[in-house]
Amino acid sequence: MGGPSTTPRSGNPAIARLVTAVTATLEPVTGAAGFDLEAVEIVPAGRRKVLRVVIDRDGGVDLDAIATASRDFSAALDADSVMGEAPYVLEVTSPGVDRPLTLSRHWRRAVGRLVEVTVSDGSTVRGRVTDADDAAVTFDVDGVQRSIALSELGSGRVQLEFERSGGGPRER
Repeated sequence: MGGPSTTPRSGNPAIARLVTAVTATLEPVTGAAGFDLEAVEIVPAGRRKVLRVVIDRDGGVDLDAIATASRDFSAALDADSVMGEAPYVLEVTSPGVDRPLTLSRHWRRAVGRLVEVTVSDGSTVRGRVTDADDAAVTFDVDGVQRSIALSELGSGRVQLEFERSGGGPRER
């Protein structure tokens, strides 16, 4: 539970096996560096493959962290020869704002953000995440605190804000 998304975009079983092998190679490296491995994707691109690795951690990842992770991943992949002899391009990135919030760590990292989520009863909640743990997420919905069990939440989505209600720019 809570592992990376390893579903390849294509239905190619060879790509699926390769994604599984790459994930097994990168998970220890990712954990040792203090990151969460959020996704591994392999996409054929002509004669080569694009290996896209999505990482995150509490506090987010900056460009220096991405560069360090990229070097560490490259060394691990070369040492294990998991990608074989075929050329590939390694892309290391952080999750975008459109990443669905599904795991407790995603919700925890969204504290302070405006999100929209469908609840298991079919209702939709749009509010600012004020707290999140392994059991529940608390939202500020129009000034009212509402706590909902994590098991009752569908995939949440961060809502883009160009200005907060106070008139100033949104703070991170």
